Amino acid sequence: MRKGTVKEVLAKIKYDPRENEDDYYIVIEHRGAYGNVRRIPVKLIELGHGYFFVGETQIPYHRILKVVRKDGRVVWETRKNR
Repeated sequence: MRKGTVKEVLAKIKYDPRENEDDYYIVIEHRGAYGNVRRIPVKLIELGHGYFFVGETQIPYHRILKVVRKDGRVVWETRKNR
């Protein structure tokens, strides 16, 4: 499941032609949202150096709890979430 950093996993999903970014979403810690988490489709994010962006909103990578395929398979999960 956990192979590399979350940024490496997201870069593979976004830039590898064998992957379809529409098939993935991330779960982030989002205080104030229902259950304090929010799901964001990978196609809506842009990767940065220490942060990723959703539109103009800058979010640090450490807020990502997991990367999930639409079929429910978790492809990356933070160690603190286990």
